[in-house]
Formats: sequence, C-alpha cells, structure tokens
Amino acid sequence: MPRLYDVVAIGNAIVDVIAPASERFLQAEGLAKGAMTLIDESRAHALYARMAPGVEASGGSAANTAAGVASLGGRAAFLGKIADDQLGEVFAHDMRAIGVEFRGGALVGGPSTGRCLANVTPDGERTMCTYLGAAVELGHDDIDSAVVEGGAVLYLEGYLFDPPEARRAFARAAGLARGAGRSIALSLSDAFVVDRHRETLLGFIRGQVDVVFANEAELLSLFRTSDFSVAARSAADLARIVAVTRGENGSVIIADGEQLAVGALAVDRVADTTGAGDQYAAGFLHALANGKSLDVCGRLASLAAAEVISHYGPRPQVCLRELATAQGL
Repeated sequence: MPRLYDVVAIGNAIVDVIAPASERFLQAEGLAKGAMTLIDESRAHALYARMAPGVEASGGSAANTAAGVASLGGRAAFLGKIADDQLGEVFAHDMRAIGVEFRGGALVGGPSTGRCLANVTPDGERTMCTYLGAAVELGHDDIDSAVVEGGAVLYLEGYLFDPPEARRAFARAAGLARGAGRSIALSLSDAFVVDRHRETLLGFIRGQVDVVFANEAELLSLFRTSDFSVAARSAADLARIVAVTRGENGSVIIADGEQLAVGALAVDRVADTTGAGDQYAAGFLHALANGKSLDVCGRLASLAAAEVISHYGPRPQVCLRELATAQGL
C-alpha cells in the first residue's frame, strides 16, 4: 500500500482548557501539582467554574503530536472518538483546519466530548484534570485500516491503555501496521499509566513496539527504580529506540546499545509545559519517518518542545517547519 501519511496517531480526542493558577488554588482544590487526574463530568463542571479565565483549544496528547507533525510540513492523521455535540464539532474542525486528517466516530446518546482542565502555576508546571467522556468509547470498529496501513509510523497514546475496548483497538491497529511493514511508536503518557499497567505494557512493548517515548519519571516507574542509569540500561532491551525526556536536562535517546544525549533548547521563559512531550514526539517522529539520523530526530524534537513551552497551549503557535529550516534541520 502506498504511504499516505508520515504519522498516524491514535489517542484521546480532548478539548483543552488551560488557565493560570496559584499554588493556593491547587491546594484548595486538592490537586496534586504536576499530575494528571481523571475526573467525572460533575467534577469537571465544578472545577471549570472555579478556574481563572483561560484558553480553550482542541487537544489530547496524540492529537497534539499530529498537529506538530502537520506544523513541520508532514502528513498526519488522527483517530479518536468524539461525541455528537458542540465540543466534538470544534475538535473535528480544529484538526482539519490545521491539515490533519481526522477519522473517528461521533458518539450519539452517550458521554459528551472529553476535556482536560489544565491549571498552570507561575513556574510553568501544569496540573491536569481530565474528563475523558466519549474518548474512552474508541473501539475496534473505529480503527480505519486504510489509514493505519497508509502511515509510515503508527503512534499510540498510552493514556488509552486504561479502557479495555481501547486496548483492543490498539491491538488491532498494531496488527494492521505490522502487517503493512510500518513502524509502531508508543508514548507511556504518565507514570500513573505505568503503575496501573506495568506488566501488560511491557508485554505489549516487547511484542509490538519499535519506538518508546517516556519522561524520566515514567521510565523509572517502568523499571521500579530511582536510579536513572539503571533504568536507561534496562531500556536498551525494551525496544529498537527509546527516547527519554528529562526537562531542562534535555533528553536521552537509547538505541543499538548506545545512549545519545540531546540538549534542551533554551527559551526566554517557560510559560507552560503542557504539550512539551507531545511536541517532542512530533519532531522526533517526523524526522524518523523521513529517514533522518537519531541526532537530527532528537534536535528536531527539542526544537518543537522548546517552541510549545514558550507559550500557553499544547500546540505550536508558529510554523515549526520555518523554525526547523532556520536551524538547518
């Protein structure tokens, strides 16, 4: 089958609400700073009512990555589940408006479209409360075989490892991609995902996944250690490529028994870390899909991450392709 996309991403279709918040607000609401907490619809309405004015935009981790690939000039598709409601219409329109092919059913008569309430403290750290809504209804029948088989890389969002039906959708998509000779990438998404599904995740990764994205906390959790060097050595046998982000310390790419350190790009001010990992994956996968070296993959990933943390919101606000060209990437 001909290659139609650089990256096909599967994940939660979410609308992000991002607002500034004080440490006192987090404490008053009982929110664990820097964590992602799943909430129900009533809690989502109550928390939203107390948040400061913010920015609303279509989001979701894998969807953000697809948006970054498009900003880099790549071809991207996204598969996710929305509801037949206003937020669902907004999400679908936003994806298509930025050049991402959106495929996914619209749920009728069930939960509303998901949303993520992100409270950002003055240090740029985001604390997220997510109502998944219709997103968790993604199932086996929502996987478009032609789209999956047409992508150079299939990118799976670890957050979807929670719902059993979504996990079956993962398995179907991975089988289609593998049968078509495509690469499969997975983001661990959050340490809580790792804690809940460690053994199943390890089995899935070792059996199906070529590229793993993790932050340092997720990697440490995966291998039950507090020593990064121990976790990095263990990761060498996990997948063909493991890319680990370490905040201001940049990232480490583990492949072929070697570790490649990639520095973080400096920014004038860290405004909001929401989407940093998503855009890191976008830069990395876009470069990988186009046959670039791991060094270039890491540098383009760092550039995309640096752009997104310099402003509110999880998606690029300037053309990443132009930034990359200016950097000789």
